[in-house]
Amino acid sequence: MSETFEIARKNMVVNQLRPNKINEENILKIFENTPKENYLDLSLGKNCYLDNNLDIADKRGYLKNLHLAQILKYSKILPNDKVLHIGGLTGYFSILISSICKELHVVEENRVLFKLLENNISKTDTNNVSLYNNNLLDGLVDKSPFNLIIIDGPIFKLTDNLKKQLVMNGGRLIYIKKIYDNLGKAYKIIRNENFYSSEYLFDVMSTYQIQEQQEDFKF
Repeated sequence: MSETFEIARKNMVVNQLRPNKINEENILKIFENTPKENYLDLSLGKNCYLDNNLDIADKRGYLKNLHLAQILKYSKILPNDKVLHIGGLTGYFSILISSICKELHVVEENRVLFKLLENNISKTDTNNVSLYNNNLLDGLVDKSPFNLIIIDGPIFKLTDNLKKQLVMNGGRLIYIKKIYDNLGKAYKIIRNENFYSSEYLFDVMSTYQIQEQQEDFKF
């Protein structure tokens, strides 16, 4: 079975990532060498390298492999970066991020998922990951500032509280803005002092969300 998964991982890199302008060898390498199936139950693990999203819990799951790779590509993670990952789920994407940065802080509010996250991370040899069972969109004020914040679960509105947890000069935040029920758009925010620039990155087809829509949200 492990050999089958290994072949599937290599095929995923060749057929999903490389043709879609993921050319960074360090990103391709971690996708090829990280066994995604180890972070999923058998029913999901057997199909985890297909080109689709993976449902994990109510309204939450892993975006398709290409989107995760795109997030890493546009994050431009540096070896000395201190990163906050909001929405750790079962740990797969967190481990990918931790392979590139110096220090990773992961927030997961779902208690069942948090136990899975803890268990899965404990089975790896990583030593730069800290886990927190906190409200997702509160971030981690007491651990800030961060060079980079990644929110890979779609949200309706990005709060000032999270943006203020970035370093003052050059702090980056990648998030998925939920537009419609099955459409989101990925954006990159860059902080310079108290000014924030925004750049559109790519579209995301997903029904996931980690935030309830409020009545005063307008489109």
